[in-house]
Amino acid sequence: MKFMRSRVLAALTLSALVFAPASVSAETIMGALAKAYQNNPSLNASRAGVRVTDEDVAIAKSGMRPRISASGSYQLERRGGNEIRTGQFGLSLEQPIFDGFQTRNNVSAAESRVRAAVASLRNDELNTLFDAASAYMDVIRDRRIAALTAENLEFLEEQVRSSRSRLEVGEGTRTDVAQAESRQQAALAQLSAARAQAEASAATYRQVVGEDPGSLRMADPVTNLLPSSLNQSLAIALSEHPVIAAREHQVDAAAFSVKSAEGSLLPNVSASASVQSTDTQYSGLPTAGTEGTTNSARVGLSLNVPIYQGGQASATVRQSKESLGQARINVDVSRDQVRQAVASAWTQYEAARQSAAANREVVEAAELALSGVIEERDVGQRTTLDVLNAQADVITAQIDLVTAQHNVVVASYAILSAMGRLTADRLGLQVATYDPQEHYNAVKDKWFGLRTPDGR
Repeated sequence: MKFMRSRVLAALTLSALVFAPASVSAETIMGALAKAYQNNPSLNASRAGVRVTDEDVAIAKSGMRPRISASGSYQLERRGGNEIRTGQFGLSLEQPIFDGFQTRNNVSAAESRVRAAVASLRNDELNTLFDAASAYMDVIRDRRIAALTAENLEFLEEQVRSSRSRLEVGEGTRTDVAQAESRQQAALAQLSAARAQAEASAATYRQVVGEDPGSLRMADPVTNLLPSSLNQSLAIALSEHPVIAAREHQVDAAAFSVKSAEGSLLPNVSASASVQSTDTQYSGLPTAGTEGTTNSARVGLSLNVPIYQGGQASATVRQSKESLGQARINVDVSRDQVRQAVASAWTQYEAARQSAAANREVVEAAELALSGVIEERDVGQRTTLDVLNAQADVITAQIDLVTAQHNVVVASYAILSAMGRLTADRLGLQVATYDPQEHYNAVKDKWFGLRTPDGR
């Protein structure tokens, strides 16, 4: 019974170390998610990608804006004994008037691509927060499994000592000792693997969250944010998931691209104006009446009507139409993927809840059976192998329970992610949310300037 008392103490110590519910310094899952939202490099790269896409709107709008250029030249020419110096300076302006609605459609396509990029960013945020939640729970699970495996090793070491003691007084056999030693060595290997897995999970946590995991507080499933049924989850996901929204905006962009390509078959009209000043100087033999400055100005209107372009314009229109068809198909593909993700996450959540409840009963029964087998072994009614098998049942049940508790929490976050609702606002994360609209508003109508809105 001495070992059983030490076993209880070890279990209490393990519970205190792993769960640490009253520890002020322990990290919470919401704190980890907030850090991942701010620090995750992949998510920050996605945000930068949206800012890149924002500039496409300003680029598209430039199609109907004026083009102003200046030119200048200086020329020295020798003719026999004469030198002719000519300086020339000019300023020109070109203003598109009609381009077959290409600029208007290009702007609309660029705006649709921006909306698609923003929706894709929201999806990246969902994935990052889910990855952070999974990494958080993986660390807790693997640390608990490593602690349980260490406790199992301690139990088996006690069985080896007990078997040797009984052998010395003639109550046991060498087979009992060998069996206990065999299980002890196997437990050593399992402990090494469990610790390695815990380190690997910590490395994943560091990659996603941005810092090493310290003391982590056990998390609860986000049941308060989940709908009451699978059908409600599916309805919400199909109407709110950002992947579907991104695909729909890509359809809009492809439709405007078709119109822009068709616009290349329409006439183009543009106006132009220029001024030029030419100064000519002669040296050597006098050339009367030819020196001095000449100024000129020109205003014009040009019309360009495409007749045949080698088939390039037609091929571009056909290609754009095929891209539009592909974009429409991708919407259906995304809907199917979202529907499958929600159904899978929901069924995994229900299965994990049932598994956790069942495994609690299994753990209690296995621990009770182990206590009975030890007592029966002590009075000669059971063998050491029976004790070892009963202990193996206990450690298996405990690990299964830890895994099921992990799966319940992860599956609840998976449902939110599949629904498109795993966001910083809905989770109530203590973090300033990133607003891509601010950068877009700063650059969409910019006519000039090399600095980015943040001053670079």
